[in-house]
Amino acid sequence: MFFNNISRRKQNLSPFFIQISNRFFSSSTSSSLPSSSKLHDYRFKPPSSLSPQNPNPNFNFVKNTTTPIPTPNKKKRTKPLYKPPSSLDRTNFKPIHSDLPFDFQYSYTETSRKVRPIGLREPKYSPFGPGRVDRVWTGVCAPAIDPTVKSVDGKEDDKLEEKRKKWRECVLGEPLTEAERKILIQKCQKHKTKRQVNLGRDGLTHNMLNDIHNNWKHAEGIRIKCLGVPTVDMKNVCTQLEDKTGGKIIHRQGGLLVLYRGRHYNPKKRPVIPIMLWRPHEPVYPRLIKTTIDGLTVEETKQIRKRGLAVTVLTKLAKNGYYGSLVPMVRDAFLFEELVRIDCKGLERSDYKKIGCKLRDLVPCVLVTFEKEQIVVWRGKNYAPAEPEQFLNDDGSFNFSANRFCGDEGQDIPCNTSSQYISHSSVDEMLPSDSKLLALT
Repeated sequence: MFFNNISRRKQNLSPFFIQISNRFFSSSTSSSLPSSSKLHDYRFKPPSSLSPQNPNPNFNFVKNTTTPIPTPNKKKRTKPLYKPPSSLDRTNFKPIHSDLPFDFQYSYTETSRKVRPIGLREPKYSPFGPGRVDRVWTGVCAPAIDPTVKSVDGKEDDKLEEKRKKWRECVLGEPLTEAERKILIQKCQKHKTKRQVNLGRDGLTHNMLNDIHNNWKHAEGIRIKCLGVPTVDMKNVCTQLEDKTGGKIIHRQGGLLVLYRGRHYNPKKRPVIPIMLWRPHEPVYPRLIKTTIDGLTVEETKQIRKRGLAVTVLTKLAKNGYYGSLVPMVRDAFLFEELVRIDCKGLERSDYKKIGCKLRDLVPCVLVTFEKEQIVVWRGKNYAPAEPEQFLNDDGSFNFSANRFCGDEGQDIPCNTSSQYISHSSVDEMLPSDSKLLALT
């Protein structure tokens, strides 16, 4: 009972004591302490750096007020609406003019002027953009001499080749000595520099020319790594690089090239190279594989295709590998076999179609089928083995081959051409043709 009475008294007195305490503490704090801080009690004066300043110079603060009221000095600028590049008005802009003596193409190594397209998939939209280049896009290329040409073939004039030769001779100057060539090759090694241009499945593209000239600003030589479909015909890659860039290849080891810019190259007077903004649509070409092979009946064609898929695989191509020794392998296989099969599992369909087209022209041979991701080629009825390639032409210039490289002094330098594809054939099939004959005898 006693404890209950005490608890009841505390409950009755608690509101009264709470009110008195609140009044006492509120009056004492309001009279003795400032509302913001206690700095004035200690006679502390803040430095000018800590004094309140105007955070925004475009606003003025009204004096004698507790809170600043911003008043704008200038009106806020409205951001213009976005317009895509195709809809911009280019009336005051002049189109880019380039004096490069060749027709502009998307790829210079993967297109051949011998094969004429039979049509276009899309209208002739220029990949450089509307009104940006003073050349007309024909659907395949932008011709250099006659911009009014609207045909599909886009044949190149003979005068352009002479103009390119004079241009290269003026830029290259005297040939490098052996010591200078070795120094440049050493500077372009991987442990010396990271400058490298990669040449992939599209080959030597137009925008790659701009990358090469950008690297030539800082170095006399540039390392180029070639992989994929273009490496089947490395001779074409080397000639197109020298022809379109104006430089000279001073070293080659498999798919690695060193491209020299020349003695009289001036980066400030580099040629104007307009950049392609998008990839153009490929035109329509004739079919690679016909219903019946020329000179055979329908039944004979079916039997050859059936036999071709059952033949032992000559080699298996790796994705984005180096295929420089594929053509001599097929030529050697045709000395003993009538049909050759190449395994292309894992490759894009467009890639092994391009490889088959290159084999047809370089070996030469007849394409049989692309079924089941295989390339089957037939040597034909009247097959004659190709003559061995010469390292030097009749005029003394170097002829690029798949296995060797020649320097400026005319010395043949051996080159490692180890390919990145796996062979499932026997050891004898990997030997050259002469050693095969010796092994058979």
